[in-house]
Amino acid sequence: MESLTTCPSNLESFLNRVTPMVPSQECPQDLNDRWRVPGQDKIEFFSLADLWDCYDEWSAYGIGIPLKLDGGEDIKQYYVPYLSAIHIYTRKSLTTPSSIRTVKGDSESDCWSDDSENDKLSRSLSNDSSKTWDTISDDLSSDPEGFSLPMRNLHHLGHLYLQHNEMSSPYWRIPLMDKMVELSKNYPALMTLKSVDLSPASWMAVAWYPIYHIPLGRNVKDLSACFLTYHTLSSSFQDVAVDVDDKKEKGKNSVSREGERSTRRRRRRVPLHPFGLATYKMQGNLWIKPQTSDQQKMIYLHCAADSWLKQLKADHHDYCFFTSHSTI
Repeated sequence: MESLTTCPSNLESFLNRVTPMVPSQECPQDLNDRWRVPGQDKIEFFSLADLWDCYDEWSAYGIGIPLKLDGGEDIKQYYVPYLSAIHIYTRKSLTTPSSIRTVKGDSESDCWSDDSENDKLSRSLSNDSSKTWDTISDDLSSDPEGFSLPMRNLHHLGHLYLQHNEMSSPYWRIPLMDKMVELSKNYPALMTLKSVDLSPASWMAVAWYPIYHIPLGRNVKDLSACFLTYHTLSSSFQDVAVDVDDKKEKGKNSVSREGERSTRRRRRRVPLHPFGLATYKMQGNLWIKPQTSDQQKMIYLHCAADSWLKQLKADHHDYCFFTSHSTI
């Protein structure tokens, strides 16, 4: 069902605002030939360092989400992003110990990486690199919503570089940008890898917690809602790059740097739309606008996140907590 109005719903507003728009680059000709998808003239990618930069000001000041209350009043709710989980699998083996550390909050455990099996995937990706991830293997698994991944054989994930699952209380967490800087001290490739370097099994989840709203003093229960958004990191699932006005993109940040010159320049950017969603403390109907597809969209995104985690056999602490308290 399409929205009957041109004004985006509060859910659409949230999903649009928390979508990072990452500067796009074009693959060199040799890499482009290996990764070209049938029907595409060129392959565009992004660097993880540029992705983290998208969260820099959001981590420092929060990002304002324009919302409309039931009475028609406009407010702006601010959210801060926190890294909830990140799983990085690479096409080629990186210089890492044979025992890959799986980070869970403040603790670490060992997770053995089977290089002999991972080499099979590396060769498969090299030999069939002109295909998308969905055509590399015939061993596909599908969920009722049509969200499918060839993950039945977990050896087909690639070379494990990092698994981080946040386990600590939200009150003890640091914002996403600070967390990435912290993790990069032990995993420096987090600042150098590109989306074309990553297996399609690479993903991250971002937890969005509210901090305040403007104007203040509004006693609306739904303003305490928290969200988990899921994003793929590989170019295999990448959205098409679009031309974006840099000035407009900077406007998504809550605070502009003082003295920054407002020059208008268009740049190619890759949107990392959330493919999955989970919610916590969602009450009332602030986030579900009548006569729109909000309810169906919420259910679809929740099912997509659930399907993704099940196919990867990934244990995501925040997802379990959110869904066990969900009202959807």
